Amino acid sequence: MLERFRAYWARLMAPVARLLLRLGVSPDAVTLVGTLGVSAGALVFFPRGELALGVVVVTVFVFSDMVDGQMARLSGRTSSWGAFLDSTLDRIGDAAVFAGLVLWFAGGGDALWLAALALYCLVMGNLTSYARARAESLGMQAKGGVAERADRLVLILVATFFADALDFLPLLVAAMVLLAVASTVTVVQRMVGVRRQAMQA
Repeated sequence: MLERFRAYWARLMAPVARLLLRLGVSPDAVTLVGTLGVSAGALVFFPRGELALGVVVVTVFVFSDMVDGQMARLSGRTSSWGAFLDSTLDRIGDAAVFAGLVLWFAGGGDALWLAALALYCLVMGNLTSYARARAESLGMQAKGGVAERADRLVLILVATFFADALDFLPLLVAAMVLLAVASTVTVVQRMVGVRRQAMQA
């Protein structure tokens, strides 16, 4: 759903992309720094219960995901390697966000069932991406669904921030339950779509 706004945000980030290119920064470097920043924000602050602060740090670095692609297009340096690196490191950053929540709930948050729920969201989120990648490797399509990456990331970050800022944990619980259901439905939708394509081949 939120992918439709990607072009709008890309235009806003274009000046930053041009500045970094003039400074001699490569798109791959921005991708790597962005992933390290997201991972550090989630894995340093979330396990300590500093959820809102962690979200702020993560969000700052999430925008690098748009900057690196914009830099590659502006410089004419798009490549299969860059696309592979970006996609692979995206999975690491996404996993770090949920892993940070798992560590918090399993530790100071003292809620093992929520740790299990966050872990399920982590696994299913990665499975939705795997299903698409595997389908494309077989010459088929597995896009779409009710929980694409941008939707999942925005929902969990917004819910985590306000659950901490407002001291209202049920908000985060509801978001994780919604993500768990939506991710499961998305995986099933993609499996059904791939099976339909396979049967027609």
